[in-house]
Amino acid sequence: MDVRVGDRLVMKKKHPCGAERWDVLRIGADFRLRCCGCGREVMGPRSRFEKQIRAIEREEKNGETD
Repeated sequence: MDVRVGDRLVMKKKHPCGAERWDVLRIGADFRLRCCGCGREVMGPRSRFEKQIRAIEREEKNGETD
């Protein structure tokens, strides 16, 4: 799964604050995510978070090549 720092993830389950979108702060074996509703940060294993992702929202920069 192609998740990058700066992406916004839409999760299958909502956070207790009611938000379902999370900003990606760190990737690797673990993900660090920040809730877009209340600002809470959580860190956990990549495998757990990848199962919960419904969609990835990414702002494409002009002229970006990969």
